[in-house]
Amino acid sequence: MEGLLLRLSSLDADAENAVRVIGFFDRLIATRTSLDAIVRKASGLAECPLGVSSPARGLQVGGPTPAHATRRELEDGTIVWLARAGKPLPLDDMVLERFSIAVALSLELSRVPLPALGDPALVELVLSDSAGEAERSRALHLLELKPTTPLRVLAVKGTPTGLSAALGPLHAVLATNEIPDQDGEVGISTQVPAINAPAAWAEARTALRFASVSHPAVRADDLGSQIALASLPREEIAKLPDVIALDALDQQLLTVLAALARTNSNRKAATAIHRHHSTIPARIAQAETALGFPIDTPAGRFRLHLALVLRHLRDN
Repeated sequence: MEGLLLRLSSLDADAENAVRVIGFFDRLIATRTSLDAIVRKASGLAECPLGVSSPARGLQVGGPTPAHATRRELEDGTIVWLARAGKPLPLDDMVLERFSIAVALSLELSRVPLPALGDPALVELVLSDSAGEAERSRALHLLELKPTTPLRVLAVKGTPTGLSAALGPLHAVLATNEIPDQDGEVGISTQVPAINAPAAWAEARTALRFASVSHPAVRADDLGSQIALASLPREEIAKLPDVIALDALDQQLLTVLAALARTNSNRKAATAIHRHHSTIPARIAQAETALGFPIDTPAGRFRLHLALVLRHLRDN
């Protein structure tokens, strides 16, 4: 990994190169590299001086802290710094952040040095599948969670409630006890040890794909084998005859069919969509003609439900 990085000045601040920088420091952590070697290797990567200063420990590596250096303070007052002459490079902040983590672990600090990042950044670190286990454990510790703490992760489309972070168009919420009510559609993972949060985040996003206005909160626990449907490519779902047939129906008829599949009762379906139950049989007959199969039998209802779910997954 060190050989792949070569020089920081040759890297753009894109996701691939950010992962390479993370991997560089993860390797130093995994191999229990000494503090002197961490400073030396990080300085070689950054092509500028980096150092560590801790008067309380009587520690100074890399020389005195330059006045123009960018600094980060660790939990015990130790200062880590990066001193670049001239314009900062795009990945300087990430290098200093990862350098501070490597230094903190080398010094066997009880807390990872992320005080300036706050809870959202710690949540993001906990959910990152590129973070090392030690790094994730330290972030969990700062959030007052243990690696073994039972945890659910929520993927929320609306405004989140609870310990959360914005990740792309969604918000991630960590829930250790009661699941807080959320604004908008939400996918809820199964309960896992907190150290496995990245897998739970992926599962929560999958569960969210099954959510809808009529069913805004979906638990992965409740999906059962249905969750496997989410692995089907959208372009393949779009080719299915039953899905194509549903696309040809008007929205009012689709609403009736969705209510029927959800309630398995003409009368309950009519109540759910505020229609008189006497209107439902005619709509069913219309749908059967368009779909090409009966929907008043168990097999027909299952086929209808499956087609509706697949169509929803194609679009979400």
